[in-house]
Amino acid sequence: MAGPTTAERGARKPWKSKGETSGPPPGRRRRRRLRLSGRALLLALAAVLFAGGGVWALYGSDLLRVEQVKASGTDVLSPDEVIAVADVPMGSPLISVDTGSIEARLLKRLPRIDSVEVSRSWPDGVAVKVTERKPVLLMAKGDQFVEVDAKGVRFATVDKAPKAVPMLQLSPERSPSLRRFGTARLVAEAVRVRSEVPGKVATDTRTVVVRSYDYISLELSRDRTVVWGSSADGQAKARALTALMKAAPSARHFDVSAPTAPAASGS
Repeated sequence: MAGPTTAERGARKPWKSKGETSGPPPGRRRRRRLRLSGRALLLALAAVLFAGGGVWALYGSDLLRVEQVKASGTDVLSPDEVIAVADVPMGSPLISVDTGSIEARLLKRLPRIDSVEVSRSWPDGVAVKVTERKPVLLMAKGDQFVEVDAKGVRFATVDKAPKAVPMLQLSPERSPSLRRFGTARLVAEAVRVRSEVPGKVATDTRTVVVRSYDYISLELSRDRTVVWGSSADGQAKARALTALMKAAPSARHFDVSAPTAPAASGS
């Protein structure tokens, strides 16, 4: 039988002695490791320089400093008044502005503000967005008026009464309610009643009278009155009052203190 040809012998892999490994020689592997280590070092150095540049840009650059402050959401307050109280440090790095402290200062010094949001407006501004309290009742204070919001907070004293806001008349001097609950609680009860009165009746309400915790009445336009009682069962009382006014449109006196047995009288 004929042996392998010369071409076949040349195609065979060379025989390796025991312990011999494949791949590049040790010197080449060391050079490759050095190249990889150098590349990693360069990448790490670049990352450090990039981070340092970012910190400098945020704190040291003149480009990212507070140059303008804008206020929005104002109604009675003016934007300039809000900006003055905010007291944003102009020229300081924008990243260092303490938005929480600014919000706390505005809420403390401007009670008319119900909520406020202060945010950074890159690259060089601060935005102040406020929500003002709205009066739902007024309390007389000499020749002035104290505004009361939907949370029962007495937040401002004004010289001129806002339009379409009813007066709150507290007259519980002979009632134990004042001693038991205090003025703040009685004001809160009046506000709750005000919020549950039907829409048309709310528009016609001129005065909310609180004689005691469980005796609250409404004085409406055209000399009409509504005895509401306490603030309990507000929705049931609202439904009863709506039905009663439809049934007796010419009545002057309505009593829904017991919503299951409402009554109307006068004409």
